[in-house]
Amino acid sequence: MGYTTSQTTIVFIVVALVCAFVPAFSVEDAEAISLWDTCLLKISPKCALDIIGVVFENGTITDACCHDLVQEGKVCHDTLIKYIADRPLLVSHETQYLKKSADLWVHCVSISQTA
Repeated sequence: MGYTTSQTTIVFIVVALVCAFVPAFSVEDAEAISLWDTCLLKISPKCALDIIGVVFENGTITDACCHDLVQEGKVCHDTLIKYIADRPLLVSHETQYLKKSADLWVHCVSISQTA
């Protein structure tokens, strides 16, 4: 039971973070819907939080999440980070976030290649 509650809590946190950084999805916002359908569902909520933490804070990422990130693909990763970084509250540091995102990608690819 504790595991299910923990998973539910993590999913709730990811949804809350996405809602905080991404404006409400509307029918007209085909890009946001496409990103959700093709990219966000490819990784676990825990790894999504780790990725957001690394890029937008000073978090860390596990090797397992690096593998998930590489499996998600660079296009999805870059597009999602850019989409979040373009939000009005974050745009002033967008260059910094994009560099951290690129550094994370290089790190994760190197981790995936050594496994």
